[in-house]
Amino acid sequence: MATFQLENQCPTCDWSDSKRKTCRYTSHVKLFYGADTRGVWSLGSDVVLKERPNIGSQDEMANIQFVKENTQIPIPSVIKEWTDDNDRHFVLMERIKGQTLEDAWPTLSSSDKERIADQVAKCLVQLRSLQSPQMQSLNHRPLYSGWLFLREPLTPHGPFTSETEFWDYLSLKLTKLPKEALARLRTRLPPSAPYTFTHGDLTFCNIIVKDGNLAGILDWEDAGYFPVWWEYVAATIGLGEGDAEWKALLRGKLGYDCLEAKNFWRDFYSLHFYPDLDEAGQQLLETLLEDSK
Repeated sequence: MATFQLENQCPTCDWSDSKRKTCRYTSHVKLFYGADTRGVWSLGSDVVLKERPNIGSQDEMANIQFVKENTQIPIPSVIKEWTDDNDRHFVLMERIKGQTLEDAWPTLSSSDKERIADQVAKCLVQLRSLQSPQMQSLNHRPLYSGWLFLREPLTPHGPFTSETEFWDYLSLKLTKLPKEALARLRTRLPPSAPYTFTHGDLTFCNIIVKDGNLAGILDWEDAGYFPVWWEYVAATIGLGEGDAEWKALLRGKLGYDCLEAKNFWRDFYSLHFYPDLDEAGQQLLETLLEDSK
């Protein structure tokens, strides 16, 4: 009986071994980033295409245009944005020349790293001047942040018109917590106003550098008007050793700190696991209950 061997076929483009052998074409369209159900393709050297399901934030193009109109921050230009018949969302944008700070980090000198952190911090000064009377995305749309709200990243939140609305929403993650501890934690929530335009994900893979200088900041889809302290607190969440080192350097350049807010969010994060608390979480709970007496 004859046996047949299946061809190796690329799952993303359907190109097979036999096609490669019979065609001299070499593709310059490359998938260079993928996470969950999303992907980013380089189309030659000048353009990138982002593809994802048509859920979650729809605000990247609007956010980029807003930042371009109101700041001098280097960011990519959007060429086109659309949703196809298969409910897939696409954003075509220019590619900023350079490399990610993540890739460059091991080869940069200390002075290079300091300079880049200074440059990003100056960009954030510009963002902080953009404020809103309520917590929201542009055009009164919901916010997206898996970290702040401790929900799935594609879940919409708000808008929130007051500190009370914001707290009431956060506390939905703590419904099993003893009421006395919840009331005590509420007193630790720092003022959130003024609500400032915030990137919220300044991981070093979203920073493009060239020749030891900032070349651009990427990934604006989840930007919006967040608590005045969230940019700082988000920069305490290190995704690996290098990213943690970068964010510590950046925080030191901001010219302000939000330690009270950082401590509140860490407590909120720890307690949302209740009743399955680790030792630190259990100690925190006991402290809150004791302070409530």
